[in-house]
Amino acid sequence: MKFGYFDDQNKEYVIKTPKTPLPWINYLGNKEFFSLISNTGGGYTFYKDAKLMRITRYRYNDVPADCNGKYFYIKDNDVIWNPGWQPVKESLDSYECHHGMGYSKFLSKKNGVETSLLTFVPLDDACEISSLTLKNNTEEKKELQVFSYLEWCLWNADDDMKNFQRNLSIGEVEIKGSAIYHKTEYRERRNHYAVYAVNAQIDGFDTDRDAFLGEYRSMENPEVVQKGKSSNSVASGWSPIASHQLNVTLNPGEEKRYIFVLGYIENQEEDKWESKGVINKKRAELLLDKYYSDAAVDEAFQELKQYWGKLLAKFNVQTKNEKLNRMVNIWHQYQCMVTFNMSRSASYYESGIGRGMGFRDSCQDLMGFVHLIPERARELIIDIASTQFKDGSAYHQYQPLTKKGNADIGSGFNDDPLWLIAAVSAYVRETGDVSILDEMVPFDNEIGTEVTLMEHLKRSFDFTVNHKGPHGLPLIGRADWNDCLNLNCFSAHPGESFQTFGPSEGPVAESVFIAGMFVKYGKEYGDLCKLIGQDDEVKRTDYEVEKVYKAVLESGWDGEWFLRAYDANGDKVGSHVCEEGKIYIEPQGFCTMANIGVKEGLAEKALSSVEHCLDTKYGIRILAPAYTTYHLELGEVSSYPPGYKENSGIFCHNNPWISIAETVLGHGKRAFDVYQKTCPAYVEEFSEVHRTEPYVYSQMIAGSDAIRFGEAKNSWLTGTAAWTFINASQYILGVYPTLNGLSVNPCIPLEFGDFTVTRNYRGQVYNIQVHNPGGVEKGVKKLIVDGIEVEGTIIPFEENKEEYHIDVWLGKE
Repeated sequence: MKFGYFDDQNKEYVIKTPKTPLPWINYLGNKEFFSLISNTGGGYTFYKDAKLMRITRYRYNDVPADCNGKYFYIKDNDVIWNPGWQPVKESLDSYECHHGMGYSKFLSKKNGVETSLLTFVPLDDACEISSLTLKNNTEEKKELQVFSYLEWCLWNADDDMKNFQRNLSIGEVEIKGSAIYHKTEYRERRNHYAVYAVNAQIDGFDTDRDAFLGEYRSMENPEVVQKGKSSNSVASGWSPIASHQLNVTLNPGEEKRYIFVLGYIENQEEDKWESKGVINKKRAELLLDKYYSDAAVDEAFQELKQYWGKLLAKFNVQTKNEKLNRMVNIWHQYQCMVTFNMSRSASYYESGIGRGMGFRDSCQDLMGFVHLIPERARELIIDIASTQFKDGSAYHQYQPLTKKGNADIGSGFNDDPLWLIAAVSAYVRETGDVSILDEMVPFDNEIGTEVTLMEHLKRSFDFTVNHKGPHGLPLIGRADWNDCLNLNCFSAHPGESFQTFGPSEGPVAESVFIAGMFVKYGKEYGDLCKLIGQDDEVKRTDYEVEKVYKAVLESGWDGEWFLRAYDANGDKVGSHVCEEGKIYIEPQGFCTMANIGVKEGLAEKALSSVEHCLDTKYGIRILAPAYTTYHLELGEVSSYPPGYKENSGIFCHNNPWISIAETVLGHGKRAFDVYQKTCPAYVEEFSEVHRTEPYVYSQMIAGSDAIRFGEAKNSWLTGTAAWTFINASQYILGVYPTLNGLSVNPCIPLEFGDFTVTRNYRGQVYNIQVHNPGGVEKGVKKLIVDGIEVEGTIIPFEENKEEYHIDVWLGKE
């Protein structure tokens, strides 16, 4: 069943009931100030770093679900309700939540009072704006009380949730007019504070949570709201909040609008403290004045909508398939931008405390958004490369604020280095900006260690060259893409004692998946070398890539599919000889994407095995059969119950690899079938099974071995976003950026029909019309650029040209 619908014209998903199976959220913010907001008003806000600069508090794993947010209580005589339904949960006469591009809007009615609540983060200021409009639709005067509510986090979200012996004594606030200032720790090491204000004279306030809620009460029934009068409490320690009271009189048909602004203020050196512990409010007042009027807020909102409209216009497809158009033109790209901003840091499943920005994750995310904001992709590449070590390995994660590697997680994930090559290759192919390769970038952010970015790529390439096992395959280290496949943990032959190994030291566990990566991205590294004239390095690269290619054919093929790995004992993983976990998805996709075994006919067998052994109605499982017992020699992968996560769950992230691999073989129908099975717009019909948001991807879906087959988890922050957009735009639709220009080579189902693509590439507009009169799956018969036929599939790039008109005719030679 559905709980809402897509509004493609407004680029929104409209939720018709607050009682969705799980909280369905949206992300607000594009640069440094971010908020998460659910369809019931839950969520939290932070500046730059969800761990170190958390502004509002959120409680994970709490009961009731989705506890804490920015709420507005409306008291109408004895009836109390919220525009977003929570936390009071009073039944509403009507409700809609519109999640749009960088904003969310709540439209609700109760007892003749209509509310419209619009929340967004403006493009260029560190604040969140909430515009609340109330209208009296009755024929009688309405006397209402409106109470705002948010709870401050004491900045460091990790410390905030643990260090109570200190934190219950440090909360400090100031109140000036209609502005409530959160200045906790300002007297110490901080030069920043937060403010929450409304553009009207208030009739009361509260800044102490206990005073607002009352003894042994929750946000569901605050004492202040029930009494209809704020207590004017001033927090001193304990749990500081910000709440305004507005007494609102509405005549019949009358409406009133209030602007609430939550802002982050960072003082500059020229700012002086008024006195010890008293904040300088000048910058906050300037911010609040800027958004005091309705007109200013309306203008900021229109700027936000225009920004997204212009951004998404950089890639637009029109086919006869409405759901494909919707996902490619709107939601795929939107999710790519969110994953760029967040990596795997802050969601309703990532607390914002532990992971930070992932090295591998951020590299993959970049591949999906580089066409939208290439200048910020360039900055991100430098940040990522700066966490690399001199031997080519890297911190697996780093904090976005400090740019320092996460020492708790460390390194040893041996696929990490190759993802940097993938990201830089994607950037240069998209932009043509070769100068980035000469940028001086440090190792581990240490001053004095700077080398060119191209040298960083060489170290990435050489890390794999220098870390191979007895079969000539790359060592897996602590893990590869599958973090739970920990093959160097134990030696577990019968009768032998268990032995623990370090994350990247011996012994000899090898990864066929990394081998596929090395062949694919090793070639792309070689292409970059060729582009800048490093001919000797090209020869060396070709030699090393060919060695691994042969090693996969000799030792990585199992007869009907590619092996997954060799464990620390030299035993096969992902082989027909295994009782469980006989076949894994990753090497089948990546080896075929790297063209390993294509000419030998092995790739065809591997993908056929995927369809036969791993496919389900909800997507392709990561492995089969599921592990039913714990395998010490395999590590965490077998610790999950069958059908969940890495133990035979449907990992949405690697389903696109199979779809892309099918396009390599020219299988348009199969590629599109794989794409559709996990694509949100196509699974909306069974949202009660899927449970997570029907407009974005989740990390995983419970596999056919699971009790709750088809149930999704961990939505929003997943590499699926980037890989699916890459799959749909570059391989199925076939509009692929190369170092030499834009290539058009679609791979589509026979009945797909003609389609058009408008693509911005290197500052030029490409208007592409694809014709398929013979109904073929793949094959360009004729390419016409501005009336002139061109050989091959690549449109020659011309400097200083603004627009191209391209006709592509598919067919057999």
